Amino acid sequence: MGWYKSLVLPIVRWIDAETAHGLAIWALKNNLVPRADDATDATPSLETDVFGRKFANPVGLAAGFDKNGEVPNAALSHGFGFVEIGSVTPEPQPGNPKPRLFRLYSDRAVINRMGFNNDGAAVVANRLRKRARRGVLGANLGKNKYSEDAASDYAKGVEALGPYADYLVINVSSPNTPGLRALQGRAPLEKLLRAVLKARDSFAKGVPVLLKVAPDLTDEDKSDIAAVVMKLKLDGMIVSNTTIDRPVGLNSYDQDEKGGLSGPPLMTPSTKVLADFYRLTEGKIPLIGVGGIASGKDAYEKILNGASLVQLYSSLVYHGMDLVTEIKEDLVRRLRKDGFANVSDAVGAAFPEISGKGIPVDEALAAKEAHAAKKVQAETASKPAQASKPAQTASETKPKPAPKTRKPAQAAKPRKPAATTKARKPAASKTDTAKE
Repeated sequence: MGWYKSLVLPIVRWIDAETAHGLAIWALKNNLVPRADDATDATPSLETDVFGRKFANPVGLAAGFDKNGEVPNAALSHGFGFVEIGSVTPEPQPGNPKPRLFRLYSDRAVINRMGFNNDGAAVVANRLRKRARRGVLGANLGKNKYSEDAASDYAKGVEALGPYADYLVINVSSPNTPGLRALQGRAPLEKLLRAVLKARDSFAKGVPVLLKVAPDLTDEDKSDIAAVVMKLKLDGMIVSNTTIDRPVGLNSYDQDEKGGLSGPPLMTPSTKVLADFYRLTEGKIPLIGVGGIASGKDAYEKILNGASLVQLYSSLVYHGMDLVTEIKEDLVRRLRKDGFANVSDAVGAAFPEISGKGIPVDEALAAKEAHAAKKVQAETASKPAQASKPAQTASETKPKPAPKTRKPAQAAKPRKPAATTKARKPAASKTDTAKE
């Protein structure tokens, strides 16, 4: 697959981003995207059960890639443990005016303002009905842009797609639909989720319902959302969507475009929000970590900070589909190195007081210390040996003062027991979230 990554991907990047995305969907439909021979091989240490569903591995394809449910099985064949389609609205809508998708090459990031462009719930439901059911498929639901009854829109989505999905996602966190993020407030969120759960019980009984939140939340917002999720006993959360923030350090031409930012710049803030929700929900609500994942290290960091599952999308723009296999292989190595028999054993290990699990070595700190030691060693080796200092003259030599008489040794005071050292939280590394 080296030829695909070194030849095809660079050529595709010269094409308009949204056109290139359409070509990717077409190539997957026609089985033209090469995949590793072992892409779907079973890996016992990565198999996991979350909200009553069995996952072959914890690495999923985030919503936004396959908006209309056209290639879920093709995506699964590249080794994803699960695929999430959408966002899907009750009625078809074109989304925002083009251009609306931008690659930030220097930052390996993406900005989008798609605006829930999709074929509508009826068309997508028909595709899913005809699909050969395999793997785990999630359906991400949104509201139409000008709808005045959000609860009704989400309930319609549940009715249409619930029978064909393994889990449903209530997306109130896209920055590209006016007023959508206001639904994350405590009162409107509880009202909305009650209507959704009622629809679920009527049309898709037993199908887990998850809530997808934004990374741009205040501490009060997070507390309110966690309280509602716990009160209604929601099945899970997805943390997080794209950010409207523009972190310092972006270095790409299109960095000031409006829309949601995803990719490496989102890794640190989204992981912090993930950790906050893990603490606020006391580890009782399964979390899916999204935002900035481009390596096994990034995925592992999300897991240590409370993610039972992870998702990616933007990194595929720069690394291709074989990234999925690379991440899974690296995850296996890291689990083995830290003594975890299964990925579920590592979930929340950064917070042993909540998870009851021992935290592994802080990789970031260990790597930093090893690099510093190596640098010092290299500098020492490169310096010429210093000549010995000449002997001091008599005029420079001062007589040493007579040694002072020592006081009798006092009995040693009993030591206080050492304070328990708190487990170090792994340092957040920078690196995607769904484009909806």
